[in-house]
Amino acid sequence: MSVAFTKESDAEAVAADLPDRPIPVHANLVTPNGLAQIEAALAAARAAYAAAQAGDAISTDRTAMARATRDLRYWSARRASAQLIDQRPADGTVAFGSVVTFEGDDGRSRTYAIVGDDEADPAAGSVSYVSPLARALIGKGIGEGAMVAGRQVEITAIA
Repeated sequence: MSVAFTKESDAEAVAADLPDRPIPVHANLVTPNGLAQIEAALAAARAAYAAAQAGDAISTDRTAMARATRDLRYWSARRASAQLIDQRPADGTVAFGSVVTFEGDDGRSRTYAIVGDDEADPAAGSVSYVSPLARALIGKGIGEGAMVAGRQVEITAIA
């Protein structure tokens, strides 16, 4: 039987059809650091794309080309839609780009920076401005309370 009439499940062919990375529907607000991260990721995606195209890599590793193409589309779209926000409100309230410290009723103090989606890393102390935590804190001032994860907290510092 000819190979043309068989249907093979080729892992590379399946991987070559990678779905696009989801792009959030809300505004792509970024801090100066977040914009720098997007630009670095875009440069890395361009380099990966060029590397995948070079040296006949397309025919030998279709997954590398698929990943590079997907990442290049994502980071190009994120860079094109980035809205740099480098100012905070003069009234001293929590806003995009703020670093907020709050204390819970358990006495524990926590500090988070409110940043854009691509920059957010809760384990490292930064959350997206559309996260429930950020939405609970935005617009509040020092000494004001907010409900965070079902608990009352008090804002103790804003930077």
